[in-house]
Amino acid sequence: MDLCNYHDIQALLAGTDGFRFSKAKGQNFLTARWVPERIADEAGLGPDVGVVEIGPGVGCLTEQLAQRAARVLSFEVEELLRPVLTQTLAPYDNIDVVFGDVMRRDIRAETESRLPGLRHVLCANLPYSITTPVLRKIYEARCFETVTVMVQREVAARMCARAGQADYGAFTLLTQWYAEPEPLFTVGPECFVPRPKVTSAVVRMTMRQTPPVDADERAIFPLIRAAFGQRRKTLQNALSGVCGRDAAREAIAACGFPETVRGETLTLADFAALARSLSS
Repeated sequence: MDLCNYHDIQALLAGTDGFRFSKAKGQNFLTARWVPERIADEAGLGPDVGVVEIGPGVGCLTEQLAQRAARVLSFEVEELLRPVLTQTLAPYDNIDVVFGDVMRRDIRAETESRLPGLRHVLCANLPYSITTPVLRKIYEARCFETVTVMVQREVAARMCARAGQADYGAFTLLTQWYAEPEPLFTVGPECFVPRPKVTSAVVRMTMRQTPPVDADERAIFPLIRAAFGQRRKTLQNALSGVCGRDAAREAIAACGFPETVRGETLTLADFAALARSLSS
C-alpha cells in the first residue's frame, strides 16, 4: 500500500466510521512521495534518535521517520484515524501513536518518558490551523535538538525573516529567540489532498540551549509585542503604553537609535539593549 497514493488514501479513509477532511483541523494529506522522504532525510535522524511527530494523518511521514530513527512518538487528534494508523503502521514496532490534542499535552514530559535514552528531535507536517500556537508550545518545551516542520510558506517566511524585511515581526523574534531557522524547500498545493489554497515550505530549526542575547524574556517580549502591535507608529509612540513616552524616548536615545526608529528595523540584540536600558 502506498500511503501517498490518492486512491489508496481514499480506500483507507472509506473504511473509517464517517471520516471527513476537516479544514478546522488542518487536514491535508500528502500525495507526493518525495515530500515525506525529503523531510525525513533533512531531519537529521539516526539510530540514536527519538523523533516526535504531530498530525500523522494516514502515516506517510510517520513510516519514513520510523525507517530512519530509533523510535517515533506521534500525536494525532483525530480519533477516527485510529483504525487507519493501526493498519498502515502495523509493519513497524518502533512507533507509539498517542491520540488526543497535543495542545493539552506536556510535550517535554511525554517526550522524555516515552523516548528515554535517545536524542530528541521533532519532525512534522504541521496542521495549518494550529501552526503558530503549536510552534510556540514546541519552542517552550525546550527538549529538542532540532525541529523540522512543514508550514505555510508565509509562516516560513516570517520565521526566517531579517530586520527590515516585510515578513519580519514579533513571531520572527520569538522563533529566533529559541532557534536558528533555515528554510529548506517549498511544496506546492498539488502535493496534497485536498489541495490547500497556499504553498507550503519546510523549515529546519537548530534549537538554542540559551537565548542568543543577554535579556530577560519577561522584559524583552512586552517591548517586541508593543513595537509590532502598532507597526505604523514610531517605536517611541508604540512603547509609550508599555513604559511611558518619556522613558521610551530616553531609552531609544541611550541605545543610539534615531528618534523616528520603527520596531521592524531592530534586531533581537537591539531589543535586548532597549530592555536593559529601560531596566537600568
